[in-house]
Amino acid sequence: MEQHVNTPPMNNPEQEIDLVEVIRKLWRNRKLILKVTVAFMILGVLVALFSAKEYTAGSTLVPQSSDKKIGGSLSGLAAMAGINLGDMTGGEVLSPKIYPKVLASIPFQKDIMYTRVKFEDFDEPVTVLDYYTNEEYQRFSLGKTIVKYTIGLPGVILKAIRGEQPEPEFSGSAENQIQSLSKDEKKCIDILKDKINLNLNEKDGYVQLSVDMPDAWSAAQLAERVQVLLQKYITEFKIEKVQSNLDFVQGRYDEAKRDFEQVQEERAIFRDANKNLISAKAQTEQEKLDTRYNLTLSIYTELAKQLEQAKIQVKETTPVFTIVDPVTVPIERSKPKRALICILFTFLGGFAGIGLVLTLPFLANVSGNEKLNKYIKE
Repeated sequence: MEQHVNTPPMNNPEQEIDLVEVIRKLWRNRKLILKVTVAFMILGVLVALFSAKEYTAGSTLVPQSSDKKIGGSLSGLAAMAGINLGDMTGGEVLSPKIYPKVLASIPFQKDIMYTRVKFEDFDEPVTVLDYYTNEEYQRFSLGKTIVKYTIGLPGVILKAIRGEQPEPEFSGSAENQIQSLSKDEKKCIDILKDKINLNLNEKDGYVQLSVDMPDAWSAAQLAERVQVLLQKYITEFKIEKVQSNLDFVQGRYDEAKRDFEQVQEERAIFRDANKNLISAKAQTEQEKLDTRYNLTLSIYTELAKQLEQAKIQVKETTPVFTIVDPVTVPIERSKPKRALICILFTFLGGFAGIGLVLTLPFLANVSGNEKLNKYIKE
């Protein structure tokens, strides 16, 4: 059998020559590369100087929850009052993983966008929706303008072609059940997705909330509002079932109380009017009133116990949030990072200059435009 011996490939001298030639070509055109790099550096400085400032405010929360039996310390006191807490439990723990879903929900976002915030540039508080959608409150940003008419140019063209989209119309009960958004609300929600951030640390069991806004005071105000709303929504979701039970028991208790007070009054009036009567008819009527009185009293007493039981259940089920790091007004801006922007544009300019030197001859050959070769020294 023939044995094939794999010999290591020999170095291709042409490849080494090509690499050296490329380096020499770049060196000969170093002035062009330098000019392109300087142009990008100047552009980076302009973007860094004119980009909108942003400040970040936030807080750190620790959700406190327990699966222990409800009324642990209250069971003895409840038993003395005749209330049996039984095997009530606090229900399932609401996982912090659901918090981002709550934050992204339409009702939550609407509550945020209609929050009035005091901005440093305006005398009166402005809603977040107006600030980001009303041209009266828009600030000029060179960075945003460049991005809009470069990377975002296709979107601008598509928007102009499509024109104004009609807003959904609802009638009857559908309007109360289906959430709808206007164009401005949709735009504001898209902006808020980048402005409001929620970081879950499952290992250590805490939640970090941060909000980016154009000035320090507005960032702190909106961060505080988001924190309060998040606590409110989570609490409502957690106690929804037990709160519904409390509302039901409260309604039945109020009815039983009215019935008992009515029978109690009728019984008192009858007894006052028949103090000296001993007729069989009067005694029979008295017995009927006593029976009604005892029945309504029994129902009223039992519902009073259930009402206290339901109130305890709501209290025990309500989640508690410990604010480890409260919202504070930021002192320094978080964006733009001007030094980083300048460095990135400098590197981008260098790569653009190198690419220009290497691709211009190819473009000249393909297009047949020899004028392009005059910029490159061969």
